[in-house]
Amino acid sequence: MDIFKPIQIFADLITNQVLRIPPQTFFADAVNFFIYDSLKIGILLVIINYVMAVTRYYFPMEKVRNILTKRRWFGLDYVFAALLGVVTPFCSCSSIPLFIGFVSAGIPLGVTFTFLISSPLINESSLYLFPALFGMKITIIYNVIGMAIAVIGGMGIQRLHVEKYIKPEFLKFKSKKQIEEEYGGESLSVKELLLYFWQDGMRITKTIFPYMVLGVAIGAFIHGFIPASLVEAYLSNRSWWAVPLATLLGSPLYANSVSVIPIMEALVEKGVPLGTALSFMTAIVTVSIPEIMILGKVMKWQLLAIFFSITLVGIMIMGYVFNAII
Repeated sequence: MDIFKPIQIFADLITNQVLRIPPQTFFADAVNFFIYDSLKIGILLVIINYVMAVTRYYFPMEKVRNILTKRRWFGLDYVFAALLGVVTPFCSCSSIPLFIGFVSAGIPLGVTFTFLISSPLINESSLYLFPALFGMKITIIYNVIGMAIAVIGGMGIQRLHVEKYIKPEFLKFKSKKQIEEEYGGESLSVKELLLYFWQDGMRITKTIFPYMVLGVAIGAFIHGFIPASLVEAYLSNRSWWAVPLATLLGSPLYANSVSVIPIMEALVEKGVPLGTALSFMTAIVTVSIPEIMILGKVMKWQLLAIFFSITLVGIMIMGYVFNAII
C-alpha cells in the first residue's frame, strides 16, 4: 500500500491535465517529480513537527535522553533506530523531518544518524522487490549489510562527539513545566495547547521549508534531464575503481528506491556487476544534493562532511562485498 499515492495522482493531474506537458518527456518527469516530492516532504514536515511538538510536551524527553545516554544498551539502541528506519517508507529527504524531531527532542546524535542512514537505505521496497528481482540470498545479504552500515555509521558519529556542529536552534526544547511557567504557572487549555503545538511545529517547518523546495527543484532537474543510461558505459567496467565511481555518480542524483531498483535491474542485465549497480542505487537513495541542502540548514558543514563520508565509504564496502561474492 502506497500511502503517498494520492499525492502522486495529484502530481500527475497537474502535470498532464493542468499544465498539459507532453507525457514521457524529461520536462514532464522533472515537473511531476518536483510537485510530488515538494508536497510529500512538505506535508511530512508539518505533520512530524506537530507530532514532535506534542511529544516534547507530554513525553519526558529528558528522562528518555538520560536513559539512552547513561545506561549501557550494548548497541541495541542503534539496532532499534535502524529497524525504525526499515519500517518508515521514506526517501533520504523525506526522513529528515523525523531526524530533526529526534535531534530537537534530545535523542543522542549517533542514534538519530543511524535512523537517517537506514530509512532510505533499507525499506519496504528492498524487502518486497529484491526477492522477486535478485533472489532471497541477495535480499538477506543486502539488508544485513545495510543495517550494519547504519549501525556502525551511527556509532562512529556518536564517538566523535559532534553535537557542537548541530545548529543551536535545533537542540533547544522546552519542558512542560517551562511552558506552563510562561503561561503564569497554570495548565494550558486545550485551545492554547493546540495553538502552541502548531506554533512550535511551524517554527521548525518554516526554517527548513525554503531549503527543501530548492533542494527538491535541483533534484527534479537532475531526475528529469540526466537519465541513468548515460553512466552505463562507465559502470560496466570490472576494475577496482568502478565501485567508487558508481558511488560518486549516484550520490548527486535523487530518487526513491522504488523508482531506482528497476534501473539497477536494467544495469545488471546489461553487464554491470551487481555490487557496482548496488553502489550506484544505494548512493542515489541514501545521499543526494537535495539532502545536503536541507541538512545544511540543520548542521554545520563539518558534520555534513563526516556523515556523507561515513555513508559513502559504507556504500563502497557493500559494493566490493557483492562483487566479491556474486
